[in-house]
Amino acid sequence: MHIVIGGASGFLGAPLVSLLRESGHEVTQLVRADPRGDHESLWSPSAGRVDQVLIDRADAIVNLSGAAVAHWPWSASYRRKLLASRVDCTATLARAIAVSPKPPTLISASGMSYYGSTRGEEELTEDSSPGEGFLPDVVHAWEAAAQPARDAGARVCHIRTTLVLDKHGGTLKTLLPIFRLGLGGKLASGDQYFSVISKRDWLHGVLFLLENDSLSGPFNFGNPNPTTNTEFTRRLGDALHRPTIVPAPGFAIKAVLGGRLSSELLGSLRVIPARLEAEGFTFEDPDLGSTIATALR
Repeated sequence: MHIVIGGASGFLGAPLVSLLRESGHEVTQLVRADPRGDHESLWSPSAGRVDQVLIDRADAIVNLSGAAVAHWPWSASYRRKLLASRVDCTATLARAIAVSPKPPTLISASGMSYYGSTRGEEELTEDSSPGEGFLPDVVHAWEAAAQPARDAGARVCHIRTTLVLDKHGGTLKTLLPIFRLGLGGKLASGDQYFSVISKRDWLHGVLFLLENDSLSGPFNFGNPNPTTNTEFTRRLGDALHRPTIVPAPGFAIKAVLGGRLSSELLGSLRVIPARLEAEGFTFEDPDLGSTIATALR
């Protein structure tokens, strides 16, 4: 296939480009600076501009673009950026797909914040009700921005990603120095669910959606056996051979990060990849132990 990718230079985008090319697919990366060759194409999501000829000849579009959620502080201007960076990119691609003579597939990033921040022990599948709050509202708008592509008959998949564990980026890269110093510990009570997925399962999950043209709609990307923050803390400490006896009290986290960010960190989302499992996707890292082991390699 010829696959066009937005957000191709990021933590997940760069290895996805490599995997797709290794799998025999042609990849064109959307960039916002001058293209460095035929494998790159200039676009401007804020202005709604993308090369229509490129979209017309593509078999699939993968949209991973969006400002980082792990940013402090969440000022009013940064909240606007979080929303606009996701909606503008998705809407630009969806509109171009909608006017294409043969609308290509759209695989668009999304997030587990669709379900809110605190759902306790409830198992959250793709059929679960949406949550309320700022980040859920962002995710709802993000997914809704793909509607022109759906209306035109394109196949559209939304990747509701949990925390992707890998020592080279994301949450784990931030936590590792703390845990290696023996300063890691559970957050608040530790009873909150902590849904994760290994980078390789995330990458192969995207490939699975691309190569199975009967699939559409939302897909939870998390390993099938989510555990609590206490269990995550213990497992990571064991893997690093370091103690994990320094808990972070909830009141301290709220004092440092404020109510909005701390609620996301202390929330509980038990996300189940029901649709991936039902469609026959095989997880290489189906539980926390194997996910952490793979992430630390």
